[in-house]
This record gives sequence, C-alpha cells and structure tokens, in this order.
Amino acid sequence: MQRKNKSRNILISRFSALGDVAMTLPSVYNACYANPHDNFYFLTRSHPAQVFINKPENLSVIGIDLDNYKGVAGIWRLARTLRSRFHIDTYVDLHDVLRTKLLRKFLMMSGVKCRHIDKGRAEKRNLTRPNRKMLIQLKPTPKRYEEVFSIAGITLADTFRSLYGEGKGNPLEFMEVSPPKKEGEYWLAIAPFAKHKGKIYPFELVEKVAEHFAVRPDTKIFVFGFGKEEEKQISALSGKFPDIVNIASASLGIGAELSLLSHCDAMLSMDSANMHLASLVCLRTVSVWGATHPYTGFLGWRQNPADAVQLDMTCRPCSVFGNKPCMRGDYHCLRGISPQMIIQRLSI
Repeated sequence: MQRKNKSRNILISRFSALGDVAMTLPSVYNACYANPHDNFYFLTRSHPAQVFINKPENLSVIGIDLDNYKGVAGIWRLARTLRSRFHIDTYVDLHDVLRTKLLRKFLMMSGVKCRHIDKGRAEKRNLTRPNRKMLIQLKPTPKRYEEVFSIAGITLADTFRSLYGEGKGNPLEFMEVSPPKKEGEYWLAIAPFAKHKGKIYPFELVEKVAEHFAVRPDTKIFVFGFGKEEEKQISALSGKFPDIVNIASASLGIGAELSLLSHCDAMLSMDSANMHLASLVCLRTVSVWGATHPYTGFLGWRQNPADAVQLDMTCRPCSVFGNKPCMRGDYHCLRGISPQMIIQRLSI
C-alpha cells in the first residue's frame, strides 16, 4: 500500500511514431490529474515530445535522441541517468520492445517496480494472416494503455477531453496560413498521406473529394503534408482553388497545427498520426482504411467507428501497420473506395 505522504516518481515511456505517442496522451494526462501529488516523467523521442501541450503541472516530458543510447551499454547508461536524476520508483512501459525491455531489466535491478503493455501480438497476427482471419474487434490501444496504469496501481481520472479543455487553440498560432475563422465558415482538414503505401488513398481521388467541398461557399480546406514531394502534390491542388490552403508549405510546428485543427469542423485522414492528433482536440475524423483495419485497435481515440471508410474484402486486413506489399498487386482496398463514399460520410 502506498504511504499517504510519500510522492511517487513515475516514469512512462513510448518511443516510435508520432501517432503512437499521441494515443498515450489521454491516459497520461488522466493519470496526472488523478494523482496530483505524484511526479510523472514521460520519456520519448524529441519530435513527438512536442505534442504534450497544456500538460498537467506534475508532468515532465523528456525528449531524447535514441542515437545517444545505442546498444546494451547505452540503455544501461540511460537507466542509470533516469534513476539518479529523477529517483524513479515506478516504470510504466507503453511500448514493450527490445529497448524498453532492457530498460525495464536495468531499472528493476535498482528496485524500480515495472509494468508493461500487453500489445496482443498473437491476436493481431490472427487478424491479419492470409487465411482464416479472426475478424473480431481487438482491444483499442488507448484501453491497453489504461490497463498498464491500472496494474501499476496508478488510478486514472476521466477528465481529459481535449488539449484545450472546453475551448480551442489560439488563432494567432496559425495566422501564417489563415486569419481567424469567420462566423458561418466551414473548415475541413485533409491529411492525405501516410508512411506506408497500404494506407494511402490515391491522391487523384483525394483531389475529387477536395474539389467537391472547395466549390461550396464559405468553405476553407487545409491540406496537411510533409516533405518536398507531398508539398508539390498539394501545391498543384491548392493552385486550382483559392480556398485550399497548402499547410505543407508552411512551418507551423505541431503546436500550431493542433491549434488549427481545434478550429476545424471535420477532418479527412488516412490511418495515420493526423487522425490521432485530431482526436486530441475533439475533431471528428473520417478515416480511410486500406491494408489496415480499425479492428486492430488503432482507431483514433473516441472517434466514431462508423466514420471509418473501408471495403469489405476477404484479404483485409493484411497488415497491422500497412507496410506489406499488396497480395493482389492493385491496392483495390484503397482504389476501390469511391470519392462519393467519403463525401457522403463527411456530409453527414
């Protein structure tokens, strides 16, 4: 039993991609809110660390460059640094990969209580195998995160709703791309890209969706992307319509992008980080699913499963992450989704 007057120093870690880290945030914030006398330290990569805005006072986010902690010796050095600097007594591992397994081992040698996520790897293999797929809804990843806190003896509040509470982000943060929203305007965010081909709806079909909404009065569309190639594609689209804004050509940063999303009315995204960022600001997101499937548990936090646009195909899902080549070779799971299906869902 926890001693009443003793504050705990709790380390939480999740590395990997931005979307994975974003999904942890509701549970992490709720843990902080429920335990105001404990100190929480979230360990992640430097880039996704930027998503922790308006954080609880008892949460510190530690963004590191993992290249500085390579191999067993590097993880040993990291464990020693964390233990001595923050006096860690509990470690909540929300990743459970080789790096964090080693970190757990070294921290346990120092007497730190360690608990880790059950990712349901076998269940996901059964869901994505080529034949005899077990097509059932697996436990949502945010729920898996909550369970780790529970088995670590850390209570969770049910307080978090948005990074901005009941409000919205400061419009001054995105003035570079748009003046504040006018009364009666409809703002649509579109994030048409993802890391893997098995998750990306063909851009020529995205254009048809964007064009449908772009001709409507009092409508502004913000298209998100990153890198030269994505910026080039979006630029060709935005050049056709004055109310399509190329966010890829701006340098907003995660905080400003979140602020912009909080003012939007809806988002169209792939199974990507943008869906999870939108979820953090309570933005309804219509998501497109190809090689992957919401059944794997990666639907955005508190998003409506009915807003997941997908085709019923015997080969789906073929991958948890969308990184496997298409067995058919034509990516019909994506190309077969008509723009009208997406337009209809966004128009509800």
